[in-house]
Amino acid sequence: MNGIGKATTKSDGKMTNPYILVLYYSRYGATRDMARHIARGVEQAGAIEARLRTVPAVSPLTEATEPAVPEQGAVYCSEQDLKLCAGLAMGSPTRFGNMAAALKYFIDNTGSLWLNGDLIGKPATVFTSTASLHGGQETTLISMALPLLHQGMVLAGIPYSEAALSATRSGGTPYGASHLAGSDASLPLSEEEIQLCQAQGRRLAQLALKLGGG
Repeated sequence: MNGIGKATTKSDGKMTNPYILVLYYSRYGATRDMARHIARGVEQAGAIEARLRTVPAVSPLTEATEPAVPEQGAVYCSEQDLKLCAGLAMGSPTRFGNMAAALKYFIDNTGSLWLNGDLIGKPATVFTSTASLHGGQETTLISMALPLLHQGMVLAGIPYSEAALSATRSGGTPYGASHLAGSDASLPLSEEEIQLCQAQGRRLAQLALKLGGG
């Protein structure tokens, strides 16, 4: 699940060592925890690995910089990580009903992938965490889905065949997994939230394999 392997392309165009890119931004750790459960779900599908990646924070101060390698957690995502993935799970905490600026900044700079059509036909899914139950979970998920649709990716949500989707009293939407973190980000993922994260990861991996990612 550390994603150190690298996908390559065979002469017939199919990838060897395929991976699902689990890309996220997390300020206090809730979205990171979701990403880890989604990665577990990916690897439950077999024949494909999960590659966890994050993005650096952005700052209005021009002198502010981030270290080349994060002090902890996943390493920063590169354009190559995104280009070569067999599928993408992308997650962010909500910022006024939208994805966080750090993640949007990274996505806004993937124009070359759009120009070349590198992501067309690949499956993608989105996930989020919020401080309050009605804090913009669904709009944040949709905000993340929009640029992926522009990239030509195939969006996958969570079907209601997942019983936890109807049983949850915290996070969980058909648009993607979500988590109620609380105002101080102290609430752990509920059992239903974990089930939905892992189900979402499994489904994404299975779709990637069916679409030729394996």
